[in-house]
Amino acid sequence: MRLHPLTSLAAAGSTAVVTTAAASWPLSVAVMGAALAVSVRVGTARRLLPAAAVVLLPLGLSLLMVHGLFFPEGRTVLGQWGPARVTMEGLAFAFERAAQLGAVVLALLVFSFSVSVPDLVAALSARGVHGRFAFVLASTLTLLPAIAARVERIRQAQESRGLVIRPGLLHRAAAFRLQAVPLVLSLIEDAGTRTAALESRGFSNPGPRTSYREVPDSGRQRVLRAVLAVSAGAAVAARLWLSRAGG
Repeated sequence: MRLHPLTSLAAAGSTAVVTTAAASWPLSVAVMGAALAVSVRVGTARRLLPAAAVVLLPLGLSLLMVHGLFFPEGRTVLGQWGPARVTMEGLAFAFERAAQLGAVVLALLVFSFSVSVPDLVAALSARGVHGRFAFVLASTLTLLPAIAARVERIRQAQESRGLVIRPGLLHRAAAFRLQAVPLVLSLIEDAGTRTAALESRGFSNPGPRTSYREVPDSGRQRVLRAVLAVSAGAAVAARLWLSRAGG
């Protein structure tokens, strides 16, 4: 059964909300594993993993630096250098937050790399969402995959002109510096092209709209979306109730 774009969006959003509200590292690790399994199954793992690394590595290192070295509630000191001290509690807290963040990012990236933008825009427009807003929302949700694909094309073009990228993280970082300028310029040019295309198709015009693209939906998927929305709301309510009870 092919999932409706809004069902995929509801699944990703509900997973992110429930994982954040639960704040449980076993659940976060399980969600990360499930997201990677889904990515492998749909064939997006080779593109998703580098994009996830770009997002998660800096955030994970920052969490490790802040909470691993400067955790005020830490009692079990593993090492100390002046005001900075590595504590077991700080490392555990940093790991929990990194796992929680990784689960949310991977869940959203799986959706971003697998959803069809035209189908998502058509589905949102069919639900009464303004065409321009639907396009902006869909473009935002799929921005990282689009950037990753654009960087890959730029890299291939530069390598065909003689650029040699040696193995290693530092060499790849230096190569990305050379790719950043054409990437930004191409994104700016693409934004102008898309704006002109939207205007020519009357996206800013008021009134009812029709679409030639029909996205199949079913009663089961509508029920599933409702269940996912209720689950996310229940997770947030439970988290707030537990926080008040504990306070």
